[in-house]
Amino acid sequence: MSEYGKLYLIPTPIGNLEDITLRAIRILKECDLILAEDTRVTIHLLKHYEIENKLSSFHSFNEHKALERVISELEGGKNIALVSDAGTPGISDPGFLLVRGCVQKGIAVECLPGATALIPALVMSGFPTDSFVFEGFPPVKKGRKTWFEQIAKEERTVVFYESPHRLIKTLEELISSGQEKRNISVARELSKKFEEIVRGTPAEVLHHFNTNILKGEFVIVLDRNAPEKKRNRDED
Repeated sequence: MSEYGKLYLIPTPIGNLEDITLRAIRILKECDLILAEDTRVTIHLLKHYEIENKLSSFHSFNEHKALERVISELEGGKNIALVSDAGTPGISDPGFLLVRGCVQKGIAVECLPGATALIPALVMSGFPTDSFVFEGFPPVKKGRKTWFEQIAKEERTVVFYESPHRLIKTLEELISSGQEKRNISVARELSKKFEEIVRGTPAEVLHHFNTNILKGEFVIVLDRNAPEKKRNRDED
């Protein structure tokens, strides 16, 4: 019986094509198969780095259906790389089910370090980074009101993603959920030519994006609610 292969989670650039590691390029060239969220997006990256390898789709709509096939190929000894359209697979992108399936089957999984949008947005917000919570994308419909009520009570810095066509609605809901005085930072087009960070209250940020073209992926960072505790000099 042949040894199992390995699943590699390969972070891809979130904008600038130079933001990929040398090891990631090597593994993409050497692996037996590349699974991509959208092959039409990934093919541009592969062509840029002259990577000629078998490419197959693995996205949120076929993840359950393709899982058994991919696990079988890994058990057969193939080394497979999983990439998303941008950033690290499994972070608000397909990948969780496949990783869990590999763990259950005893198949090795290796995640390379690399690009992700949430950390640069958090660091550039100017808000405390020692303790934060990442919330992915807000619910589109069901549970949305409850979600905003919950993050209104969150005392840690909050980071979440939002799409261009729901950004205005989200900013309005931050205001209506009692967070109108909470400082926020909205980052878009990170690592790209037109990268932009907009900081202020939800109303101030809403005014900015109501008068500007909404384009790109957005990362929203909310400052922590609780006032920072001042250290007593006697404790130093």
